[in-house]
Amino acid sequence: MGKLTNELKELIAAGSLNERLADIYVDETLVPYHQKRYIQAIEKFEELFGAKEVEIYSAPGRSEVGGNHTDHQKGKVMATSLNLDFIAIVEPTDDQVITFKSGDYPMLTINVADLEINKKEYGSTQALVRGVAAGLKNAGYQIGGFRAYITSDVLSGSGMSSSAALEILIGTILSGLYNDMKADSVFLAQVGQYAENVYFGKPCGLMDQMACSVGGLVYIDFEDVEKPVVKPVNIDFKEFGHSLCISDTKGSHANLTDDYAAIPVEMKKIAAHYGVEVLRQVDPAQFYKDIAVLREECGDRAVLRAMHLFAENDRVEALVAALENHDFEAFRSLITASGNSSFKYLQNVFATHQVQEQGLSIGLAVSEMVLGGTGAVRVHGGGFAGTIQAFVPDEKVEEYRAAIDGVFGEGSCHVLKVRKYGGIKVI
Repeated sequence: MGKLTNELKELIAAGSLNERLADIYVDETLVPYHQKRYIQAIEKFEELFGAKEVEIYSAPGRSEVGGNHTDHQKGKVMATSLNLDFIAIVEPTDDQVITFKSGDYPMLTINVADLEINKKEYGSTQALVRGVAAGLKNAGYQIGGFRAYITSDVLSGSGMSSSAALEILIGTILSGLYNDMKADSVFLAQVGQYAENVYFGKPCGLMDQMACSVGGLVYIDFEDVEKPVVKPVNIDFKEFGHSLCISDTKGSHANLTDDYAAIPVEMKKIAAHYGVEVLRQVDPAQFYKDIAVLREECGDRAVLRAMHLFAENDRVEALVAALENHDFEAFRSLITASGNSSFKYLQNVFATHQVQEQGLSIGLAVSEMVLGGTGAVRVHGGGFAGTIQAFVPDEKVEEYRAAIDGVFGEGSCHVLKVRKYGGIKVI
């Protein structure tokens, strides 16, 4: 059972949840921030729905550490959940209506008695929520209504996968309210992908949802997407004297849908030449023998993107081995190689139809200048706009932050930590 909103505010203000908050968000210095954040979220819920008995749920953003654009080809990735998240103050209802307000966005109402795919909802939050509810119900889980206020410090459009975090949040809420938290994290990730593919209309892979749902630093092999291999990588980057920095280059994602979609489409063109669905099913040795034919049939960019995919899958295996062997120099070298491959072969650092907007390129160049051959930097996430990722020596973090903020604005560089939890019920 939940707790009354007034009681919750008192418990949080008194510090009774400090240990829990420090455990979730990793950094004890962040506890006062989250105390205030949780209390404000509860107060906002009360403004909207009154003082009620509620539960609190959380789902984190994610960072792709290795495996850029490999998941949609049934490839391999290394990813981690981050100590930025969505939280929801939730009250179950006795109907089939989900009503929630997220931040300053308008209130949304979705009747999950109607789970039909609605093409008019493509690209909307309503579609994601309806799709998650449908995915759970189709698998035999119970669903129902709830009222919620949701707030997030996951950067929208940042490559931290705010949409996937929201999908996992909704799935976790429905699991908690109506299924005693029995829906496992891998299944909820698959439900999130289903919602995004079928209801939202975006042909994404499974990495974003998996990293947000499972939690911690993980290796994932998507060869069997129904039963992906998920392996924890139990390493703390503090051991290596480096911090994970995600920097927002403030680029717009408008007009980039076709650029993102072209990557899996072109990779699958190569796969189709061999009569298979995705590049994971193609023999790299045969591919390299056939480059002349493939250039003519599929185009040079498709060939280059396939080269990236084959090498990136191998790099992910090498990244895991480097960390497990506590060989940070090898890890750093592989991250740099991944970034170079994304820029030169995958070509997702800027869009060719808007060459005057190259925030990612500028961010990478400034990073390399500051790091001076130390650390490592690469494009982060889908690319074309948004964020870059850097592993920065601890002694250079403030210099690095100042340089990035000086170019892209105060607060652009975020120094983050690996969160060990995916979607959870906090209280």
